[in-house]
Amino acid sequence: MRKILIQTTIEPATEDWAIHRFSKLAQLLREQRDADGAPLFEVVARDRTTGVRPDPVLASLDHSEVDELWLMAVDVGDGLDPAECAAIERFRQRGGGLLVARDHMDLGSSVGGLDGIGAANHFHTSNPETDPRRRVNDDTGTPAIQWPNYHSGCNGDYQPVTVCAPLHPVLADPSSPTGAVRFFPAHPHEGAVSAPPGRPARVIAQGRSLASGEMFNLAVAFEREGGRGRAIAESTFHHFADYNWDVEAGCPGFVSEAPGDALRRHPAALAEFQRYVVNVAHWLLPA
Repeated sequence: MRKILIQTTIEPATEDWAIHRFSKLAQLLREQRDADGAPLFEVVARDRTTGVRPDPVLASLDHSEVDELWLMAVDVGDGLDPAECAAIERFRQRGGGLLVARDHMDLGSSVGGLDGIGAANHFHTSNPETDPRRRVNDDTGTPAIQWPNYHSGCNGDYQPVTVCAPLHPVLADPSSPTGAVRFFPAHPHEGAVSAPPGRPARVIAQGRSLASGEMFNLAVAFEREGGRGRAIAESTFHHFADYNWDVEAGCPGFVSEAPGDALRRHPAALAEFQRYVVNVAHWLLPA
């Protein structure tokens, strides 16, 4: 059985996007079975250890039995420290798989300290998007949240996905009419990701803003490189949050945007995205 660590970049907090907000993701991965009915994945889900720097789990990740790290970067810039970034890089060098999911503006910007995949993430005050025309507020419904903040829809709704050719394995869905995953959960203000030059990475899926009509990147896939494991950079951790799969799961009190109910009315759209989640879990496994 392969081991997946779902880890946030903050300490436990009731009124934040702490690990209890990602319980449905953990449960979905725990439910996966092989042909004999045995569990495929052991899933550990945790926040940072309270009051300890560096975090003992992240700082020793390269010596652990973990096969994949799913990092929910929910911090405001102070999530990862250099020792943790170095351990995550050593983890990738031994073949470990990595998924990094951030959010709007500078939320999750501590991932900029990660080699390769850090450069795939663009923030407001560090590594902004190279095109200055994109350094504008896309979502204007929440004035305190500045660019990058691509508006793909309400929490609780879904967005259509433009698959970038050739079809990447994580987006394959034989049960879909197109043979590919067609929908991701929506969010009012997604972050920005791109494929860094000179790395074995490419954009595999894009969305379109409901506010401006601009296309923006949803996911970037990194192939194995020099022994490093595969990786995925996501435009927002809200693709994986309980609230975005089911608004009845609740959200932190500071969330002010009105939710939608499209996923509740059309559960097949969520099922397609969950197929993507399971595909990613298989694709990130060490060789």
